[in-house]
Amino acid sequence: MITSEQRPVVIIGASLAGLFAAAAVAAAGARAMIVERDVLPDRPVPRKGVPQGRQPHVLLHRGLLAAEELVPGIRENLLSHGAVPFDTGTWAWLGEYGWSPTWIPAYETVSATRPLLEHLVRQRVCRLAGVALHDGVRVTELHRSARHWQVVCEDATTVETDLVIDASGRGSRLPQWLSELGIPVSEPLTVDARLGYACRTYRVVGEPPIEIAVIIAATPQTGRGALAIPVEDGNWLVLAAGYGDRRPSRKAAEFDEFLAALPDPAIADLTQHLEPVGDIAIYRQTGNRRNRYGRSRSWPPGLVAVGDAYCAFDPVYGQGITVAACQALLIRDALQRDRPPAGNGLLSTRRLQRRIGATTDLPWSVATTEDLRHSGSPDTQSPIQRLVGLWTGRLAQLAAHGDRSAYLAFARVYHLMATPALLYHPDLIVSVVRAAWRGLPEENPRPRALNALAANRAA
Repeated sequence: MITSEQRPVVIIGASLAGLFAAAAVAAAGARAMIVERDVLPDRPVPRKGVPQGRQPHVLLHRGLLAAEELVPGIRENLLSHGAVPFDTGTWAWLGEYGWSPTWIPAYETVSATRPLLEHLVRQRVCRLAGVALHDGVRVTELHRSARHWQVVCEDATTVETDLVIDASGRGSRLPQWLSELGIPVSEPLTVDARLGYACRTYRVVGEPPIEIAVIIAATPQTGRGALAIPVEDGNWLVLAAGYGDRRPSRKAAEFDEFLAALPDPAIADLTQHLEPVGDIAIYRQTGNRRNRYGRSRSWPPGLVAVGDAYCAFDPVYGQGITVAACQALLIRDALQRDRPPAGNGLLSTRRLQRRIGATTDLPWSVATTEDLRHSGSPDTQSPIQRLVGLWTGRLAQLAAHGDRSAYLAFARVYHLMATPALLYHPDLIVSVVRAAWRGLPEENPRPRALNALAANRAA
């Protein structure tokens, strides 16, 4: 039994959500003990506990700001290891209404592989005072006394703590542990559009053919899309994504055929200038799933769930890491404000868990609203959802045709810098009415860089 007058906060899982939580605990002046079932690598390589680790990951701008606040210097650290900075307004993006403008500055993000991001964050967090990491140790049980929690590990170690943070991802065993403790657990909310990924790493041969990311979005009409984005070491990640029966396979020939069948040949053209590295990784556990922790008065003190252990999003929208970083900031603020003196018992966490839940409201709405459009079941949408979809569709059409206000409003909401209420700003209502009266501006041309890419291939 490990005991002390200042018990460590126990964090289950060394995911990015767990690492950000540890940084938050340290910033509040408390000790953090991270318990991770994987044996963690000493270099940036994919690991078993992150099955989607070979897929592209993006820090939205709000996530980049939050990560920098929790782990100061992480942006420069990423750039010094070859990560690629982007203004997302320059991306070549083909959506439902044509090519989006590439001349309207939006928000910065940094492109790196998930293993590199996690490795650098882990290095910096583990150097923080009061943070201890125990890997290769699986948590098997969770017990509660009147004033403390006991976290039981498979190596027979028991850690006593006043606060447990579950950051163990989609595979969290918290519902089972709560049931064993006699605490009611509601069924999670789920929306699953059956999206599947296939991703391959490529290396540049010679000069990079282009310097911008390319996105061909899957629409309800096509059911398939792709992304190509540069990362560190002169590599590119090329991801194919499809819904339902259109999900791509891991066979190389079928992967190439999938890219060639997209509405635009840009990404297929790009791969002709690159050299594939290794095999193709697939990932299909993409359903949105949100637990309802903290809503009941029976929610136990001294316990919170963060990241995918609380709410897992369809990863195609790139929101998970950003949400986890924002949740960690809430933990830091709550500990600084409410943490009881050492030995005085459990922190009341029902309100904190509800605040953590509030951080998921916007990204949950973004992910599930879009996925419901791909579900093939229009009846799953309420009349209000259909009305909202009609309105946002009109705005998206305006944005794709170069309306600066509509484009920047979508960028702010997507990067979690504003709530969806911004999409109902009076100026945007005027723009939609004007477009309905006078007609839309001309459609944006295909980005020149892609035309040159095709020309180079023909040459």
